[in-house]
Amino acid sequence: MNLNVASSSAEETYTWPADSHPQEGIPRGTVSQHEFANSQVFEGTRRRYSLYVPAQYDSAHPAALMVFQDGHAFEGTSGDFRLPTVFDNLIASGDMPVTIAVMVDPGHRGELPPKRGWSPRPSNRSFEYDTVSEDYSKFLLNELLPVVRQQYNITDNPDLRAICGNSSGGICAFTVAWYRPDSFRKVLSHIGSFVDIRGGHNLVPIIRKADRKPIRVFLQDGSGDLDNQFGNWPLANQQMASALAFKEYDYKFVYGEGGHNGKHGGSIFPDSLRWLWRGWKDLTP
Repeated sequence: MNLNVASSSAEETYTWPADSHPQEGIPRGTVSQHEFANSQVFEGTRRRYSLYVPAQYDSAHPAALMVFQDGHAFEGTSGDFRLPTVFDNLIASGDMPVTIAVMVDPGHRGELPPKRGWSPRPSNRSFEYDTVSEDYSKFLLNELLPVVRQQYNITDNPDLRAICGNSSGGICAFTVAWYRPDSFRKVLSHIGSFVDIRGGHNLVPIIRKADRKPIRVFLQDGSGDLDNQFGNWPLANQQMASALAFKEYDYKFVYGEGGHNGKHGGSIFPDSLRWLWRGWKDLTP
């Protein structure tokens, strides 16, 4: 069976391509910091999120949208993903539309820590991300995004709305698009946790038995990913790719040799976005 697999080099050789570095003459977007504490879906939680707004944004024209789980891992201009720099370069080159990025962290119960990150680990993360249900999509669509849209003009076209995450954030991204393809039709999952943390392993038979949905899916994983009591991450991602192939989805699976981190995903991030957003110029904003 053709799993549409693209191989990559060993983890220690993963490097950032030119589009992950600032380029002279490229307009630079802005990143702003925000908090959200009024969730009815995840009661008692507080969280931080940041917004990337490209220099080309014009409120007279709806922008495309891309939501990132564990947003603190994406918002910087250093680190694995370097989202502001990559978006600046790809928007300027026309490889992706003018896109606002919402980089949202999982919920904390109680007071927020002094800064974003993994220490302490957000207490509500697994419940929000690993649960295979509509709850997280309800949080995004009914609570957080309406706040963002009070300030910015964002398209309603689901083909111009993408969602991304790493690990548990990766399965969360897929689950949002699976339940709400009317709102999100592009998925980018790095080292996705499609294992039995909170029933994620059931997605494979669900995909195989359900009618095909109008979503495009990019999966990334490596042979050095996790193998523990919840399952085997490399095998789980291969099974996801096999299920998507069986149902003839528009998907790509890039399988390398990396571990449970963002090195591989970050090294291919610009090309992953190019693949995900291909054909965008033919879509109505």
